Amino acid sequence: PFPPQMLPNLPSYSSTRCPSPVRRAAEMEMGDPDVGAVMGFSGFGKKARTFDLDAIFEQTRRTAIERSKKVLEKEQCPEESVESPPCAGSSGCVTEKDQGIASSSSDDGSGGEDSDSSDSDLIGPPVPASLSRLAIEEQACATDDRASGDTDDEEEDEEDEDDNPVKRIPDSHEITLIHSKKMVSALGLDPSGARLVTGGYDYEVKLWDFAGMDASLQAFRSLQPCECHQIKSLQYSATGDVILCVAGSAQAKVLDRDGFQVMECAKGDQYIVDQARTKGHTAMLNSGVWHPKIKEEFITCSNDGTVRTWDMNNEKKHKNVFKPRTAQGKRTIPTTCAYSRDGKFIAAACQDGSIQVWDRNMNVHTKFYNRQAHAPGTDTSCLSFSYDGYTLASRGGDDTIKTWDMRNFRNALNVATDVPNVYPMTDCCFSPDDKLLVTGTSVQKGKGSGKLLFFDRATFLKLYEIEVTDASVIRCLWHPKLNQIMVGTGNGLAKVYYHPVKSQRGAKLCVVKTKRKTRQSQTVTQDYIITPHALPMFREPRQKSTRKQLEKDRLDPVKSHKPEPPVSGPGRGGRVGTHGGTLSSFIVKNIALDKTDDSNPREAILRHAKDAEQNPYWVAPAYVKTQPHAVFAAVELEEEPEDDEPEWKKRKL
Repeated sequence: PFPPQMLPNLPSYSSTRCPSPVRRAAEMEMGDPDVGAVMGFSGFGKKARTFDLDAIFEQTRRTAIERSKKVLEKEQCPEESVESPPCAGSSGCVTEKDQGIASSSSDDGSGGEDSDSSDSDLIGPPVPASLSRLAIEEQACATDDRASGDTDDEEEDEEDEDDNPVKRIPDSHEITLIHSKKMVSALGLDPSGARLVTGGYDYEVKLWDFAGMDASLQAFRSLQPCECHQIKSLQYSATGDVILCVAGSAQAKVLDRDGFQVMECAKGDQYIVDQARTKGHTAMLNSGVWHPKIKEEFITCSNDGTVRTWDMNNEKKHKNVFKPRTAQGKRTIPTTCAYSRDGKFIAAACQDGSIQVWDRNMNVHTKFYNRQAHAPGTDTSCLSFSYDGYTLASRGGDDTIKTWDMRNFRNALNVATDVPNVYPMTDCCFSPDDKLLVTGTSVQKGKGSGKLLFFDRATFLKLYEIEVTDASVIRCLWHPKLNQIMVGTGNGLAKVYYHPVKSQRGAKLCVVKTKRKTRQSQTVTQDYIITPHALPMFREPRQKSTRKQLEKDRLDPVKSHKPEPPVSGPGRGGRVGTHGGTLSSFIVKNIALDKTDDSNPREAILRHAKDAEQNPYWVAPAYVKTQPHAVFAAVELEEEPEDDEPEWKKRKL
């Protein structure tokens, strides 16, 4: 804003300012290079090195071509050495040393023009001579070959796992959940795999949350939903929001995820002969399962000889009744029941050794049946459908396990014998890939260990076994999402088998958490300071004799609970006396008066004879025409005895 002539003559800033350290170092280096080297800034004034990417790519391509030629020549050299041992004179055989010299000379020839500038521009220690470009490339190629070999090995391992289903059994790690001292007779896992429910012969049902547990492995809830009845079966619904609890009673219960009762089935009338006429079971339940597609429907089987379907929206009566029959048409008891994977069929195993299958919508006749499936008189403990729906597995009480084809139900596909089973709820299940069949074995106490056996579904060969514990293995469950195996044993343990890589979530969530420390109580107790010379008002009273205190309490009417004495007079304190002046007191007083009549009863009746004859009301009008004339005996006056007695013997009135 001001013209130049008005500004003062100030010295130029560029000519008088202090030079920068970099500029001073450059000037010193140009003046005296030795001083710059001693001071440590000899490279400040040099130009940065530039790279030409096209030239680098071209050089890499040439190196790759030379390397491929070298590999081909190496392959040809052993063949020529067998024919002509002296290889030094031949021009076709090139040694590594000659090739290294040639490559170095070619490098010098190609980069000779820039050698002076590049050598002087390099900063840092030089590359060791042993690590030439070819050596570095050979190391890189070896690393690539090793990596490709590892990937090939992994692919081969995966192919082996596909061919061998035993390698997919997740049994490398396990955790143990302590349910009780009695056997675990029921086991259930929700579809997401977040919660596990266990039940046993101690009437207890325990809920376990894998995400909420720590390494102490404690259940977050324990309850007795069916009082003093043993738990037979526990299962989550298809949505996982409710649990079906089947116990030794005649009424099944539905619990929510936290164990609170949602529904209780109705009980039938045990005096009705036709079980289809009554509204519920009349005897002990044996098993129960949910429908795989409909979340409100489930079935139960009982000792009353029926299989009933239920709807959660109607707890007052069953939905449908299926009555299994023997070959003679008599009633038989179903020991277990199951839905097919699509929910269209209902299967039941009975005590006569038969397996009977009905269409879900037709309860009159069976769709499939086999009368000689297992030995008569034994309890078939489990029926399980495969994931493809074509195969049914049955765990018999005759120490066998069999598979059946639903398309040809007359003959068993495969049979495995000598598989001990002494419990009426021993499980069997299929692996998630449908290639293995899993079941547990029973043992007597102190005579071996219970095992978990894995059979091949196609050949029924025993491929693998796991020794679980020194008690029977009763329940087993292989969850398809978690890829973990849950096992219930006869000594009150629930074990979970998993693999750290092949398994997902579940037990892996709780084993990594440390045990929570027990929280100490936050309440502060009052500390008493005893001061013997304190004032009497702060002195605590001494504890007196207990006998004297009891005597005082005895005299106190409130502490001794002395009953109130009867009220005398008209009443006081809201209480009315027995001889009060009120009307109610008078009525109460005269209710219990003695009104007995000691007069002659005949005279008392005949007193009303004349009135009844003149004014008949009750009996006489009805018998006016037929009633005879009543004749009563005349009253004879008693003659007074003669006064023969002396005066002194007569009674004085």
